[in-house]
Amino acid sequence: MKYRSYIFSSKLAKVVFILAVFGLLFFLNPYNFFNPVRAVFLWTITPIQKITCSVAYKVYAVKDFFASVWELKQENNRLIKENLELLSKNAKLSDMEKENIFLREQVNLLPREKYTLIATTIISRDPYNLENWVEIDKGEKDGVQKEMLVIVSNGILLGKVAETNYSTSKIILITNPDSIVNALDIKTDAKGVLKGQYGLGLVLDMILPTETVNVGDEVISSGLGGLVPRGLLIGKVQEVKMSQDKLFQRAIVVSPVNFSNLRQLFVIKEFNR
Repeated sequence: MKYRSYIFSSKLAKVVFILAVFGLLFFLNPYNFFNPVRAVFLWTITPIQKITCSVAYKVYAVKDFFASVWELKQENNRLIKENLELLSKNAKLSDMEKENIFLREQVNLLPREKYTLIATTIISRDPYNLENWVEIDKGEKDGVQKEMLVIVSNGILLGKVAETNYSTSKIILITNPDSIVNALDIKTDAKGVLKGQYGLGLVLDMILPTETVNVGDEVISSGLGGLVPRGLLIGKVQEVKMSQDKLFQRAIVVSPVNFSNLRQLFVIKEFNR
């Protein structure tokens, strides 16, 4: 058995050696001796090479296709993200431009020669939509203090500061039933006490029966008590009627301000008495 295995292995080695020598001579092709054989060999494998190359090109094409699809998807996602960011920035810029225009208009109308003002922006409001209070973005660090008055436009009274924190403050609007302001009819000088009606409007109460109040007359702060300066516009008289006990007149007053659309306010830090 060992002798047969040796013969077999030696024969195999000879065959491998002969094939190796033949292959080397075939590819080196000294003196072009194997040209005919090479021609036949190349002619035989040419179709296989074509098929292999075709399959390879298709594989690479499919690979490139999926790579392109992935790149396009990534690019599309990037463009969508950039577009959303641009839309967001554009909306913010538009809002800021609108706010700046409004503030410029307000500043031009405000009686700045009479008051030292702090410009503020509303950041929250009465959740029940009763127009009772709003919160602004200025507080103690900005010089805002309790009882300071709040106005818009050409000195239109909105309310007063009820609470202050370090960076925010709560404003009680004149439509709040807790708000009380001494006021008068600018044409007839009829005096009364202005009260809020749970966001439903304003009432100039406690007007003496002997006083005259006309529909359409403007109502301003009277300055009595010293906490509120005289001359802040409150609104116009819409209706006049007697109280239930017939002892006083009551005037329904409508403010020119749309409280639901308020955004910017001005706190009166100081005023000339």
